[in-house]
Amino acid sequence: MLESDHWATHSPRYYPRLASAALRTPCGRVIMRPMSRNGNGHKEPAAARLPLVEVVERPTFRRERGAFKRGVWPVAGCDEAGRGPLAGPVVAAAVILNPDEVPRGLDDSKRLTPERREVLYERICARAQVAVAMAPPSRIDRDNILRASLWALARAVAALPVRPRLVYVDGRDRIDCGCDCEAVIGGDGLVASIAAASIVAKVTRDRLMTCLGAAHPGYGFERHMGYSVPEHFAALDQFGPTVHHRRSFSPVAAALGLLTDEADAAIGDILPL
Repeated sequence: MLESDHWATHSPRYYPRLASAALRTPCGRVIMRPMSRNGNGHKEPAAARLPLVEVVERPTFRRERGAFKRGVWPVAGCDEAGRGPLAGPVVAAAVILNPDEVPRGLDDSKRLTPERREVLYERICARAQVAVAMAPPSRIDRDNILRASLWALARAVAALPVRPRLVYVDGRDRIDCGCDCEAVIGGDGLVASIAAASIVAKVTRDRLMTCLGAAHPGYGFERHMGYSVPEHFAALDQFGPTVHHRRSFSPVAAALGLLTDEADAAIGDILPL
């Protein structure tokens, strides 16, 4: 190799020098970022890398406080539990949180462990205005699951000891609650009042299904809470549906012989969520 070739491939002009910028994270760790030179020879930090861990957004009391500042109070949040199961009621809850005593750790009930839900349930009931309503399987079969759920949500709001002026409800559909109502998609993970209602509804329904499990041994209600799992399907095949099962749901209808073999095969893999 010629001396000029060696100089061309190993000179700083061929391999630009890299510096490092120390970026301090909130937790105190120092991350070294490479720096490059721009066209003018000045050092510039390289583009920051995207975080490897997805940031999970937690519910806040921001919307409720905003309404309070506008002179709108009380503000309630409502949510339901139990749309998808094959058995048991839909349980709806409405909660008006105390602005001075919002329990810490509120979150979508599905992201919490059963033990954590129980702790938060006790705190919510001790510090907030709470009401619960249920739509039984008979109403679900008569009206359909969506209408029965909205009915239960409206009943829960009406049962509050204090009438709210604004209600936040989880989902796409507003409810007829006699006051302003805003539907918030994914609200149980965004709005503190809705998160509190989701916890109350979930704990209430789980306790109820545990009692049904004791009253109907062999179905495993205390474990699967009425959802579509192999254990539940096996119990339906062995014992048949109970009075707590939703006859309008295809697996239950099939167990009762209300579906033809062709229809059951066509929708057997489609279960309500």
